[in-house]
Amino acid sequence: MIMAKSSHRFDSLLKISHELNYTDDLDSVLERILAEARALTDSEAGTIYLRDGDELVFEHTQNDKLFTSNLDNKNNYQSQRIPVTDSSIAGFVVLNSLKGEGQDTVLNFQDVYDLSNTYPFHFDRSFDIKNSYRTKSMLTTSLDNVNGENIGVIQLINKKGKGRQNIQFHKDDETVLSSFADLAAVHIERARITKEMILRMIKMAEMRDPKETGAHVNRVGAYSAELYEHWAMKNHVPKNETKQMKGNYRLASMLHDVGKVGISDTILKKPGPFTKKEREIMQKHTVFGTELFKYSASAMDKLASEISLSHHENWDGSGYPFGTSAIRTHVMENSTNPEMAGENIPLSGRIVKITDVYDALMSIRCYKKAWDEQKVLDEIEKKSGIEYDPLLVTCFFDIYETIKAIRVKYEDGDS
Repeated sequence: MIMAKSSHRFDSLLKISHELNYTDDLDSVLERILAEARALTDSEAGTIYLRDGDELVFEHTQNDKLFTSNLDNKNNYQSQRIPVTDSSIAGFVVLNSLKGEGQDTVLNFQDVYDLSNTYPFHFDRSFDIKNSYRTKSMLTTSLDNVNGENIGVIQLINKKGKGRQNIQFHKDDETVLSSFADLAAVHIERARITKEMILRMIKMAEMRDPKETGAHVNRVGAYSAELYEHWAMKNHVPKNETKQMKGNYRLASMLHDVGKVGISDTILKKPGPFTKKEREIMQKHTVFGTELFKYSASAMDKLASEISLSHHENWDGSGYPFGTSAIRTHVMENSTNPEMAGENIPLSGRIVKITDVYDALMSIRCYKKAWDEQKVLDEIEKKSGIEYDPLLVTCFFDIYETIKAIRVKYEDGDS
């Protein structure tokens, strides 16, 4: 019976690894890895930390008892860091991994409130106290890449027995998690490379246009992914489709203004207001952006093309490029949908319309101060049904606590 269960678990590992090959977004990869690790070990909760030099960065968390809907996603944008020292369980595991010592890179505790004095660390109960939670059993292991270099830690919490009571993780849970961690590290590294490539493209645009910063595009990408997920939930989109598309939204939305690389510096870097002719040229960045992705078969690239072309359209049919006669002819020649208003505007464009404008109004620019937060929210509400999709405006306000957490995580100057 035990051998059959173990065989099934390792079959599951191979299937999960194969499916992760189709996910490029780092956050989606982390979410899937943690969810599958928990499913394989019957864990109530878990956290993934990624290493940044001498610190561990809290990157993804799940908790079936505390976080029960996507309205709780703000918890995944809490940029907490802990030092890589032996004063914490995760830090201790990393240090042993860095030393190349096989022992103590997997720690299995029945009750973290009752740790042996042989260890130098203690369990920090502050999260439990703040959230009226009880962390009991814990299984922690290092995430090491194919070169044996540590990239982080995966930590599982509160294994559930048949009666759903908290029990200690089994010995074979340690084996399964160690094997899964090896696979997970490969996919995390691949997703990191994808994100770095996109940020490199954006850095090129930033060199041309100082307003297009890494922090701005990270925020717009994260806002858009969360807004899409909440819209999908309200519209009963299947969960598997939602998870896949959420990752695509995060990456594609980051590229919404990459077409600005096709605009001349005399216009792009002009400090004052544009003339009518200059404004018309500037608006062509939407067309240039969609041309960059025109011949790609990738679902993410197709979404990026769609977003680039449509994220300045308005719900009432104004906006650009479709609502602007100066470039309408060129756009219509390359589009099967000449009427760009209401739900004829792609969902992706309607989403980024809100997230891009929100972030622009909330941010300092060379030509303006940041708006007061309440003024920004009032403006979005006032333009609902005029510039913005009314249902998406409702979704935006539903998840506003998550939106605020994203702004804190990706402050200007961060990437």
